[in-house]
Amino acid sequence: MMPDLATHLLEIIQNSIAAGARRVSIRVLESKLTNTITMSIEDDGKGMNEETVRNVTNPFVTSRTTRRVGLGTSFLKGLTDACEGSLDIESEVGKGTKVTAEVRRDHIDLPPFGDFGEMIMICIQGAGDTDLVFEYGIDEERFLFDTAEVKTMLEGVSIAEPEILLWIRGYINEGIERVKEIGL
Repeated sequence: MMPDLATHLLEIIQNSIAAGARRVSIRVLESKLTNTITMSIEDDGKGMNEETVRNVTNPFVTSRTTRRVGLGTSFLKGLTDACEGSLDIESEVGKGTKVTAEVRRDHIDLPPFGDFGEMIMICIQGAGDTDLVFEYGIDEERFLFDTAEVKTMLEGVSIAEPEILLWIRGYINEGIERVKEIGL
């Protein structure tokens, strides 16, 4: 299993970017009412056929050419199994993929959240022209970050500049903390 939830999502987001997605939406939504954390990654990449979707949690089935195992979805499936949750993967060739994982929020085996700001920062470095949208919420409270908006504000300056990446990391983590303070 991965050390934290952010690392679990990082693997899936990198798959979306590698699949040629122009836009990847990442949602981490907590619910005190249902005692769940729902994490989803949705992209408009190349998608997968039905057979690939059926086998995607098998670590020995991968489209990677650099190594012959793919562990991202396998580890995510392990997390959902361990934390009384579920994993759903919807995909259509040429349209994209949506991966949704839900876990019990108070489960003893649930790993820590990790650094979501750093996760997005890492993804931006490898994203090329792919835009990332990150949403975090607790019940009705929400924080939203969109790289397309930041790119517009930067007026041609690269979003991958180190100072900008560090700002993004801090901005996302502060937004998450504000939601947590209000959502308590």
